[in-house]
Amino acid sequence: MKRRDVLKNIGLGTAGVAVSGKAIAQNEPKKIVEELPDSRNGQLKEEILHEQKLKAETFFDKHEMATIAVLADIIIPADDKSGSATDSGVPEFIEFIVKDMPHHQVPMRGGLMWLDLECNRQFGKKFIKLSKSDKTKMLDQIAYPAEAKPEMSQGVAFFNKMRDLTATGFFTSKMGVKDLDYRGNTPNAWDGAPEEDLKKFGLSYDEWRKHVPAEED
Repeated sequence: MKRRDVLKNIGLGTAGVAVSGKAIAQNEPKKIVEELPDSRNGQLKEEILHEQKLKAETFFDKHEMATIAVLADIIIPADDKSGSATDSGVPEFIEFIVKDMPHHQVPMRGGLMWLDLECNRQFGKKFIKLSKSDKTKMLDQIAYPAEAKPEMSQGVAFFNKMRDLTATGFFTSKMGVKDLDYRGNTPNAWDGAPEEDLKKFGLSYDEWRKHVPAEED
């Protein structure tokens, strides 16, 4: 799958399977710092504490995280422009998102379970144990919704969500923003209108400058 195909057919879907979600397992409690400023980098104190709390929790187990990492790098592999999805921290992003937005938990865990069951049925192994060619054969059945068979609908919904979260995680990371070369509204210095243009209209910044506090060194 080429990078230009990553965003093709992106869409949120539900996994269409009901699984008993494993309760979020608490790691060894990490100390959450209560002595925080009222705001930091645009975040309120409550938001900072909420973020720390989520980072101290674990949702996906090691096998699930390993599967997410493999899938993410298939969706966005490294190329000559930038690193892969895992290089940009996509698996960690997905782990955080499902804790911050719990409605993703059942579709993601159910989808990972469906993928392993289907791979066992077709190839006798879980997804991450498959050869590169067999991984491709499996994903080709669910990566293109318009071509997928009806019985693959659960896998299609899962892969749509996985692709969406991977693209979101990658293209909101420092690496992904650099990859896009998106500048947005970049702050810069503006020294005002050119003096020659001001003179044409009999204007000047002199009076205004008298009331502007001098910048500290």
